[in-house]
Amino acid sequence: MNTTDTELLNLLIKDGRMSYADIARQLGISRAHARTRVNALVEEGVIEQFTAVVNPEKLGKAISTFVDLRVAPAALQQVADELSACPEVVSLYIMSDLQSLHIHTLTDTYTSFDAFVRERIFNRPEILSVDCKSLMSRVKHRRGGARL
Repeated sequence: MNTTDTELLNLLIKDGRMSYADIARQLGISRAHARTRVNALVEEGVIEQFTAVVNPEKLGKAISTFVDLRVAPAALQQVADELSACPEVVSLYIMSDLQSLHIHTLTDTYTSFDAFVRERIFNRPEILSVDCKSLMSRVKHRRGGARL
């Protein structure tokens, strides 16, 4: 990767639908070169996919909650797999201590979040502890992906 590739990626992070002509214009390269570089970055796996960023509040999902679970290590992968399949879970990470899950959920109400944790978390003996915090306000976020 060179400086042009980094600038190209930043443009696509801001607008994944940007045309090759617009990319070329902003970077001072030819349209063919822009297309070649984008295709190369896709082939190399640097660009995994082009996608839409959806505003969850516009879909009625205004309750953003972060849940940290401590799980019996033998059950960690199974719990992670089962919770990741839940529609309320938008991201789930296995943490470096290999007994913790960090989960981000989006729900429409606190009542639906409460139902989720009662059905999917509280009744599982392999989940040893739960810490949960709701988002108050966003100061900085990665909408559109990481900035390079």
